[in-house]
Amino acid sequence: MNQPLVLLHGALGSKEQFKDLKELLSNDFDVHTLNFEGHGDKASSAPFSMRLFATNVIEYLQEHHISKAHLFGYSMGGYVALQLAKSQPERVDHIFTLGTKFLWTPESAANEIKMLNPEKIEEKVPAFAQKLAAIHTKNDWKDVMRKTATMMYELGNGAKITTQELTQIQHKVSIGIGTKDHMVSIEESKESAAALPNGELHILEETQHIIDTIPSEKLKAFILDIIKS
Repeated sequence: MNQPLVLLHGALGSKEQFKDLKELLSNDFDVHTLNFEGHGDKASSAPFSMRLFATNVIEYLQEHHISKAHLFGYSMGGYVALQLAKSQPERVDHIFTLGTKFLWTPESAANEIKMLNPEKIEEKVPAFAQKLAAIHTKNDWKDVMRKTATMMYELGNGAKITTQELTQIQHKVSIGIGTKDHMVSIEESKESAAALPNGELHILEETQHIIDTIPSEKLKAFILDIIKS
C-alpha cells in the first residue's frame, strides 16, 4: 500500500493547483489534496492563521483515517506543514516545501501586503481578479485577499515560526527554492534549512515562484528524487 502524501496549496490558491501533480504521483503515493478554510469551495468567516490551516490538515487526516503522512507544501502550504510538525509531530513524516517564505519581519510583511490590494487588482489586473473569483467559489475573493494580508502582517509582527522553533523540529525537511523565485530568497531558504536538525536545501534551476509556471513533471521528480535518495 502506498504511503499517504498530502499536497498543501499556497496563499490565494486552492487544491486545484495540484490537479495534474496529484495524478502524476498517484502510482507512487496515496495522494490527497484539501482546501484550507476560506479557500476554494471551503467557506469560512474565521481569520486566517497558520494554526487554523494546520488544524484543517489534522481534521482532514482524521476524517480519512490517516495516522501519519508526508507533506508537500507550496509557498504558504510549506509553512503550514512546519506549523503542523511543531504542534503535532506524530502526524507528520517527511516534509517538502517549495517557495516557502521564512523571512518574516515588519518590513518584509509590508512588502508582501503591498501586492494584496483587491481594489487595485480589480482595476489594474482584471483577469487575475476573475481567476480568483473562479477559484474561491464559496468566499469573496476580496475577503480572501484581505485576510491573507492580515495574516502576513501578523507573521511579520511576531506570529512567525522562530529560528529556535525550527531547531526543535526533528523531521526530515527538504526545502526547495527556485533560482528564479523573486518572492523568496535562496539565502533565507538556506538559513532555515541549516536551522532544522534534519533540513536540507534543494535548489531548482530555472524555476519561478508561481506554481502555474512549474511543470508538474518537474515537481514530481523533485519529490520522488528526495524520497528515493
